[in-house]
Amino acid sequence: MPQITRALVSVTDKKGITDFMRELASFGVEIISTGGTAKALKDSGITVMDISEYTGFPEMMDGRLKTLHPLVHGGMLAIRDNPEHVEAMKKHGIRPIDMLIVNLYRFEETIAKGASLEEAIENIDIGGPAMVRAASKNNKYVSVVTDPAQYPRIIAEMKASGGSVSEKTNFELARDAFSLTARYDAAISNYLQGIDVEEGQFPLTYTVQYQRRQTMRYGENPHQKAAFYAEPVIDQPAIATAEQLWGKELSYNNIMDADAALDLIMEFGRPACVILKHSNPCGAAQSEGTLTEAYRRALAVDTASAFGGIVGLNRTVDADTARAIGEIFTEVVVAPDYTPEALAILEAKKNVRLLKVPGIAGGPAAKRQLLASRRVVGGLLLQERDLGAVDLSKAQVVTKRGPTADELEALSFAWKIVKYVKSNAVIYATKDQLIGVGAGQMSRVDSSKLAILKAANAGLSTKGTVVASDAFFPFRDGVDEAARAGATAIVQPGGSVRDAEVIQAADEHGMAMIFTGMRHFRH
Repeated sequence: MPQITRALVSVTDKKGITDFMRELASFGVEIISTGGTAKALKDSGITVMDISEYTGFPEMMDGRLKTLHPLVHGGMLAIRDNPEHVEAMKKHGIRPIDMLIVNLYRFEETIAKGASLEEAIENIDIGGPAMVRAASKNNKYVSVVTDPAQYPRIIAEMKASGGSVSEKTNFELARDAFSLTARYDAAISNYLQGIDVEEGQFPLTYTVQYQRRQTMRYGENPHQKAAFYAEPVIDQPAIATAEQLWGKELSYNNIMDADAALDLIMEFGRPACVILKHSNPCGAAQSEGTLTEAYRRALAVDTASAFGGIVGLNRTVDADTARAIGEIFTEVVVAPDYTPEALAILEAKKNVRLLKVPGIAGGPAAKRQLLASRRVVGGLLLQERDLGAVDLSKAQVVTKRGPTADELEALSFAWKIVKYVKSNAVIYATKDQLIGVGAGQMSRVDSSKLAILKAANAGLSTKGTVVASDAFFPFRDGVDEAARAGATAIVQPGGSVRDAEVIQAADEHGMAMIFTGMRHFRH
């Protein structure tokens, strides 16, 4: 482990850089730096050699040309125990550079602000990635530091070793550095490939990087291996950034179901609770009063399915709600926070996982548009995330009778939920409680019948409820079924060739029906 004798530093993110350089200098390390970084270090009293002094060549072209020089790249690429490399260094006056401290121009932040193409191009770093790749390739001899979070580890190791960094650490640093340049190039590629593309926002090629967060005991089934990966930057409430306060490690299915619960619970502004099983809502309710009331009403929809389910809540969990949740086995609770009393109650249940996801109470406004992906063998499907919403008070009334105020409130509640039920989806609801769910059936009338059956099994009446369907009714039989169950109003997208027949059926039963013009298939 040879000592670090010379370091080159050029950073955009200057967080912690002066303290890090001061520590390096205490080991007698010679510091070479570029423009703005050199000035910041000199202003802090740290002795620095300007890159132009080191190379004998001035910085020029607005800083585009400063580190692309044989004295820089030769100093990092030279194999120290290769006689030919050593001889070349002596012949051309190349001195070894043992450490590179670099982070790159903020390209991703620049385009996220809606910058022009010209500004985006100017924020593509050239010298930085070139140096990072050179140093990383020669990681046996060179330490490449690309993140301020790495500074403490480097200094601690140098103090323990008398000024050296191990080959193992250098390899791990290089591995992280290559991931950084890969992500950086992917961001540039995706941005440029998406310009002037006829199909819209989708780039001609699509490159993405995720970071492994967790290796799992198994996947969807015990014979499948699995791991959980997350995006490097996440700007909204997400299971990937949730803080797990209690419980065993999340499983593959836990994460899938918790993500679905988070997506649904954020639809509601009032205190609300959703309960999911296998990514389908089996209970949902909102309350003008307490969170406990919302939970108990959601649980009443299907107590059998709720056993071992996922609970989503949009308010801080209090002691009363915690006690109610603890009455049956629950796999995961997703909530914005928990009171100390609630934590103590739930932590007595060793098999529950408690996830804290700040921002849930922000509702739909806290969600951001992003591309949703699904792998198929040999390919990838990309689409926009389904953030589509419809103000039902402005939706098309197609029947002779329009919905009453109470019916409209119930229809709005039901429309929020049916969006998250697997297709074909038909649900029955009141204005604050899900009553019956028909999910994933091959025909829509079967989904309607299943929803009625589930309600009956729970001892809940469908009389006076409203119905929401994620896609159009292809025949009048679904409407006839709803009328027999006592439903009084329906919300559906419309668009069937038999819409007239379906509307006639609703009129015959004295039902109100509105068309949203928006479908919510969920496969």
